[in-house]
Amino acid sequence: MAARTIAIYGKGGIGKSFTTTNLSATFALMNKKVLQLGCDPKHDSTTSLFGGISLPTVTDVFAERNALNRKVEISDIVFRRDIAGFPQPIYGIELGGPQVGRGCGGRGIISGFDVLEKLGIFKWDIDIILMDFLGDVVCGGFATPLARSLSEEVILVTSNDRQSIFTANNICQANNYFKTVGGESRLLGLIVNRDDGSGMAEKYAEAAGITVLMKVPYNTDARDRDDSFDFAVRLPEIGDKFNKLAIDILESRIMPCDATGLDFEQFIRLFGDVSNDDPVPATEAELFGICSEPLTEEKKLSGEDIRMMACIERLPPDEREIYRMCELEHRPASEIAGMMNADEATVRALLSSAQKNLKKLFFEI
Repeated sequence: MAARTIAIYGKGGIGKSFTTTNLSATFALMNKKVLQLGCDPKHDSTTSLFGGISLPTVTDVFAERNALNRKVEISDIVFRRDIAGFPQPIYGIELGGPQVGRGCGGRGIISGFDVLEKLGIFKWDIDIILMDFLGDVVCGGFATPLARSLSEEVILVTSNDRQSIFTANNICQANNYFKTVGGESRLLGLIVNRDDGSGMAEKYAEAAGITVLMKVPYNTDARDRDDSFDFAVRLPEIGDKFNKLAIDILESRIMPCDATGLDFEQFIRLFGDVSNDDPVPATEAELFGICSEPLTEEKKLSGEDIRMMACIERLPPDEREIYRMCELEHRPASEIAGMMNADEATVRALLSSAQKNLKKLFFEI
């Protein structure tokens, strides 16, 4: 029977790998054969799962084997860990990615899946594949399991802060988009990690029509377990929550969500009052120092003002400079003469010429 495939998405640093690792451990304790697939260029999804070991990545191994004109074998990139007290080993793969600034992480994800599919990943004797995906990147490569329906189900991980909820909303919108073009990945719901009791993530979930699957409170003992490469589900208060979620998943008790996600205005208004004013545009004149102070709402340039600014730009350089200092910056002729090492008569002559030329230019446009 084909493996059950679940993609777990979340903002970097929000605890998606913590969630994925402890869910993997829970399934393994239930005698299920689990494969955890790290889909983040940092390649640290399976670190706790493997007791602190950093696994060789598909990206690196493929590059090495390709240079030697050798094929990648399963044993090159898939690893197992036998854990005392667990009835099943846990398997792990890290897709990896390029070094910082040296390539496209999303492209690495796409290439990694190509390698895994050639090796028959979806035909292996595995019960559940958990894909740990970075969610706060808009590159299409990170949406591979949604775009190609490689994951049957999707779980979002968030906290009660706006940025992680924003990321969850983006993934919800992406999954909905791919559904409209034939995608089959189903959104199971949302996990609130490091829950502080503020209810912000739950407020979003209600507005977006997303089921809250589990709330994991911030727990120093759980954090210490994770930091020391152990499983937080060994703690009863954490293990009970993951156990219930795992059973609900295995027994298909969770009704998939039809959520489309919130648009930006709907989303941002969840967090407080938002101004209805239009943004005040900056002007070329103020940014180039033509006017002495930024324009306010009451001082917006009219169409004729903009037209005049265009004409000023067409003046000869000396006339343009004199005109700006005199008419726009309101400097006296004596001051301008000192700044330009010229006499006042020259300044006044240039200003007069500029005014005449502007008049001609204005009516030409």
